[in-house]
Amino acid sequence: MATRDPKQERAIRTRDLIVRAAAEVFEESGYHAASVAKISAKAGVTQGALYFHFKTKQAIAQEVMHAQGSFVQIPDEGRGLQRLLDVNFYLARELQRNVLFRAGVRLAVEQGEIGIQDASAYQGWADQFHEILVEAREEGELLADVDEREFAQVLVGAYSGTQLYSKVATGSVDLIERIASLWRYLLPGIATAEALARLSVRPNWAEPRG
Repeated sequence: MATRDPKQERAIRTRDLIVRAAAEVFEESGYHAASVAKISAKAGVTQGALYFHFKTKQAIAQEVMHAQGSFVQIPDEGRGLQRLLDVNFYLARELQRNVLFRAGVRLAVEQGEIGIQDASAYQGWADQFHEILVEAREEGELLADVDEREFAQVLVGAYSGTQLYSKVATGSVDLIERIASLWRYLLPGIATAEALARLSVRPNWAEPRG
C-alpha cells in the first residue's frame, strides 16, 4: 500500500488554508480592498508560502470562485423536482449564513470587475441541476416540451439574478422568500399537473410536509 508524501499532504493543507482564508477576506473586504498580506495573515502562512501556491491575488480569487461548491454539502435526499426545490432552498440558506460559499458566489458575480471571464462556476451549477432534472424526467414530472439542459441554464440565470436582487434590496434577508416566489412562477411552465399537486414550494426545514 502506497504511503502519502508528508510534504505533499502539508502543501495540500496549506493551499486549502489559503483558499478558505481568502474567501473570508474577500467577503469581508471585497476583492480590491483584500490584500495578499491580509490573506496570508488570516491563513497563518507567510506571503512566500502563499505565492508558492498562487502567483497573483487574481489567481486566488479564481480558485475561491471555483471552490464555491466545495464549501457546501448538497442534500441528496429525494428525487426529481422536490429535490431540486430542496437544493435551491438549501443554497439560499447557505448564502445567508456560509461566508465561504457567499464569497465564491460574490466573486463569480463580480468577476468582470477583477479581470476574469470564467463561466465555469455557473456551468457547474447548471450541470448539477441538469442531473436532477433528468431524474424528474424519469419520474414523469416534466412536461413533454421541457428541455432539461436548457431549463437548467435558465434556472441558474434566474436564481443568480434573484439572489443578487435580494442582496441589494435586503442584504439577502428575504432570499428564501424570493426563491419560493421564483419557483411558484417557474413550476407551472415545466411540471405536470400531477407533480404540481404534490410538490412543496417551501423550505423542508420550515415545517413538516403534509
